[in-house]
Amino acid sequence: MALIDQLNNDASVHGILVQLPLPKHIDEQAVTQAILPEKDVDGFHFQNIGMLTAGATDSAFVPCTPAGCMLMIEDQLGKDLSGLDAVIIGRSNIVGKPMASLLLAANATVTICHSRTKDLAAVARRADILVAAVGRAEMVKGDWIKPGAVVVDVGINRIEVEVDGEKKNKLVGDVDYDEAVNVAAAITPVPGGVGPMTIALLMANTLRSAERSAT
Repeated sequence: MALIDQLNNDASVHGILVQLPLPKHIDEQAVTQAILPEKDVDGFHFQNIGMLTAGATDSAFVPCTPAGCMLMIEDQLGKDLSGLDAVIIGRSNIVGKPMASLLLAANATVTICHSRTKDLAAVARRADILVAAVGRAEMVKGDWIKPGAVVVDVGINRIEVEVDGEKKNKLVGDVDYDEAVNVAAAITPVPGGVGPMTIALLMANTLRSAERSAT
């Protein structure tokens, strides 16, 4: 907290982010809310969350992962998503909820799914845009996906596979890529899909913060 206070008051620092998750003995909310909203380039401060939820996306710092996902969706479908059904699997404050706000702002019809959702596969099959951010390796199968859908896989899961008789770790997403790639119109790989976009948007938010401080 002392370090965050120091960085808040350092005019040469334009962006502060806290690598999550924090150790259990540290109050994550107290730490993230201590960052000045104008330096909160991760978009986790309640002020930025509130502006995003209210639709003030130009003023808020938008969380980097959802912001990067939106750029990839817009690249495929354009900025106006009117008439399209978007389904988000996962309701986290970091991805699921801000993702819903961004999709709503683009006029999509949005459904947020979670562990209590009834017949998740059937809901997913309605989606023109499917965002998987639940943290379960390859949970979303090919038959969950509407033909021609745009699929964004936010999950990063480490699984053990056997290669030439040896057990090795492999990174996979929440979507079974090998099945989904044959059904979807576009799909992000894991790794190499959402991750680089998150980093790029973090840099973009930091640049915006620096520009604002100079005006």
